Amino acid sequence: MLIFPVTAVAIVLSCGAAIAQTSGSSEATATLSTRHVLTLDVARHVLAAAEAEARQHNWPGAIAIVDAEGYLITSDRMDGSPMLASVELAPAKARTAALFGKPSKALEDAIHSGRYAAVTSGFVEMVGGVPLVVDGEEVGAIGVSTAQPDWDIQIAAAGAASLARQP
Repeated sequence: MLIFPVTAVAIVLSCGAAIAQTSGSSEATATLSTRHVLTLDVARHVLAAAEAEARQHNWPGAIAIVDAEGYLITSDRMDGSPMLASVELAPAKARTAALFGKPSKALEDAIHSGRYAAVTSGFVEMVGGVPLVVDGEEVGAIGVSTAQPDWDIQIAAAGAASLARQP
């Protein structure tokens, strides 16, 4: 029988710092990382920019903003949105982009390139989901569903670009 020594590890969180202590070693301190968080106000700003782009071209649809974990922060279905399914597709596209860390188009392209197993992933592999990035860090994603995939991309890009202009 093989017996391996076990080292006990205790982690205590206090005042934003983690203190780790292992048996047989001196005390070490590590700090928790700081990350950007997408607030409701900023999510509404991104949504408004995307809606402005859609209105400018008369491309009604549904737009959703999710946090980095893929959970919905806010969404809107514009008047005249041509497909009822857009109400579910927009948040699903955003969630897909957030969890994969890349535009949902990348998954659609993978399927078109022969990676057919991707259709079983449970995510929406359609154009229209784009990660939202601040200082190189993903903070969430935007998902758009209209009548045309090209419209979805342009509207989502406008929303994402507005994040760079956010004060």
